[in-house]
Amino acid sequence: MDSRQLRYFIAVYEQRNLSRAADQVNVAQSALSHHISNLEAEFATPLFERKSRGMEPTAAGERLYEHARIILRAMAEAETEVREGARVIAGEISIGMANSGVKAIGVALMRTVLTKYPKLKLSLTESLSGATLMHLMVSNVDLALVYNPPSEKELITEAVLEEEMFLVGIPKLVGKGKAPIRFEELNRLPLILLRYGLGLSARALLDDPVLLKRLEGGAILHANSITGMTGALVEGLGCTIATKLFAREELAAGRLIARKVIAPKLTRTLYLCRLRNRPMTYAMEEMRRLMLALIAEQVRSGGWQAELAG
Repeated sequence: MDSRQLRYFIAVYEQRNLSRAADQVNVAQSALSHHISNLEAEFATPLFERKSRGMEPTAAGERLYEHARIILRAMAEAETEVREGARVIAGEISIGMANSGVKAIGVALMRTVLTKYPKLKLSLTESLSGATLMHLMVSNVDLALVYNPPSEKELITEAVLEEEMFLVGIPKLVGKGKAPIRFEELNRLPLILLRYGLGLSARALLDDPVLLKRLEGGAILHANSITGMTGALVEGLGCTIATKLFAREELAAGRLIARKVIAPKLTRTLYLCRLRNRPMTYAMEEMRRLMLALIAEQVRSGGWQAELAG
């Protein structure tokens, strides 16, 4: 098995058709079929089911596809690093961020990469924190900004900042004043909570899992959509627990208000994460440095109301 065979396999997997895949990789269809057959013989298992409609991956084919993507990407990065060394930050890098991260530093990150690192191809993925973590675990992204990731041996995590959470909603629901509200009063309100993820990744909302469980139990609705959540808040369907950054535009326009929660204060912690089995590249090191610098700048300027870790 070599890199050429893996590229051919990926083409067939993604196109689901030998003819289209052959056009994509610019080889004869018969040669492509031969390479796939050799791979199947090497693994001693079928990688595709041949059907009238095309090529359908088997379970073994699905597994090989995930590994092949990682292998080819690592080979490309290795070639770039060996040729360029530390002189030029080049190649490809994929970064995943929760919505707050994109809102705070996304544009600045993209602008800096475009102007300062013209040979670096950046892919920026925005999602809810739990989904961002999943993207990292399956190697779809190289670095990820995630809230309260689980303690997994596969992860290297670095605390970046701590944010305070507020009660956010229209005045009719949360009160016209901005006086603090006690935690015990929250379950009397129609809470709508973002569903950040499953299992431990659901902890993205709060640092304290016990308090989170109490909030979850009293929620009238859960949402996987930030747009849907914001719309529901503005329409007065309910209120939520969120940072001021999350609802920055609506708070500034006066459509929503934020009340501090006390007894206890609610917080969540943002971490910069990467996979332990994925060695740092020059590009990853530089993007880590850049992201931390941009976050620190936003916090110190008041653009991101939080406290830097450490």
